[in-house]
Amino acid sequence: MVFIVMGVSGSGKTTVGQQLAQQLHLPFYDADDFHSAANIEKMSHGTPLTDDDRRDWLATLAANLGTWEKAGGAVLASSALKETYRTTLQSGVQQPLHWVFLDGPKALLLERMGARKGHYMHPDMLDSQLATLEKPAYALRLSIEAAPAELVSQILAALKKDAAVGTKPAATAPQ
Repeated sequence: MVFIVMGVSGSGKTTVGQQLAQQLHLPFYDADDFHSAANIEKMSHGTPLTDDDRRDWLATLAANLGTWEKAGGAVLASSALKETYRTTLQSGVQQPLHWVFLDGPKALLLERMGARKGHYMHPDMLDSQLATLEKPAYALRLSIEAAPAELVSQILAALKKDAAVGTKPAATAPQ
């Protein structure tokens, strides 16, 4: 089972993803760790990435998702802002990905981004991410106003509910 915890910068993807992975006994990966040095340099100077900048990064993530799926699953934190990006990520695996979309108010996102130390993603780039974001209707959508532990509990409850009724998990994209 492979999960992608997605949302714009400051939504808590890494924190929630790490806690979810721990609860499910799966490895955790952060998509930011797979960016090229050129992409990191560009973002650190406040320049948003283009689709061309993301192409190789997304291809690498898709390939890794396939490897992680074969190894038993994983949790990946990734912004996955556009549907085309999510389609690329889905192309790397056999089974539907489980999408968890962390959403919340801009003021809270900015507050969180401002509190981070040493991260290359500057708060002034949030508007660009929000403008690019295509919210997936198929994802399990959770409010970041809840504490990370509560968000993980909500994810686990949704999984149990889906398993109990024998349905395809609600947090997967259509095939």
